[in-house]
Amino acid sequence: MSTPHLFHEVHGNRGPFLLLVHGMLSSRAQWMLNIEALSEFCRPVVVELFGHGRSPTPDEPEAYAPVRYVAEFEAIRRSLRAERWLICGQSLGAALTLRYSLDCPDRVIAQVFTNSNSALADEAWRERVIPLMTAQARHLRQVGHAALEGHPLNPARGKRLPRMAQAALIADYSLHTPDGIAATGLYTVPESSVRDRAASIAVPTLLVAGEREKGFDGARAFAERAIPGLTVAALDAGHAVNLEAADEFNDAVVSFFAAHLGDS
Repeated sequence: MSTPHLFHEVHGNRGPFLLLVHGMLSSRAQWMLNIEALSEFCRPVVVELFGHGRSPTPDEPEAYAPVRYVAEFEAIRRSLRAERWLICGQSLGAALTLRYSLDCPDRVIAQVFTNSNSALADEAWRERVIPLMTAQARHLRQVGHAALEGHPLNPARGKRLPRMAQAALIADYSLHTPDGIAATGLYTVPESSVRDRAASIAVPTLLVAGEREKGFDGARAFAERAIPGLTVAALDAGHAVNLEAADEFNDAVVSFFAAHLGDS
């Protein structure tokens, strides 16, 4: 049995396990306003991506490949002795959990994902993002952690984040490693899209969409056309929908998973 390398922590004490995967430059704090409600019916398993928070920063580029994340999630599942579980991904984390559902559908009861352009990006997006990620990686390796201070995903710049969650995200932000963030940009982000496989998603799927992020409208429209049987819960929030509209997010996720747990 392979040993998980990603930092992960389990909450709750009853029900099925629920894998929760955050996005780039976030951390376990991404889920702090959701854990209590979700723990009422399941056991949330919060992970942190490589180079983020408390997870290690591997030297080898291959560790950051989306397919390796699938293997890491499987190692976590096996370590928990879970036959099947629920999964949920936010932003880049959604690209990884959607891939997991495609590669390991028999292990997934149902899944939720939030706004994620990287998950549903076309080739033109990939061609645009590679030079940006390459320049970012060069800057991070030259300047170090100070290069993260001006990053647009720095939680200190979040205008709609609840204060308590923002403070926790800022504290965790100091734990991210420049090399890990650089490698994520170079080796995870450009290969993250599952757009060409979306029509093959076979597990019950809920998209909780933050409607204020207009830049996600095109990807959302594609998801609604392509993903079989997709359910959409549209909330008055932006990219960090699970924090900005935490109560509504919790209600939508609990309702969706409860319906499908009855079928499992």
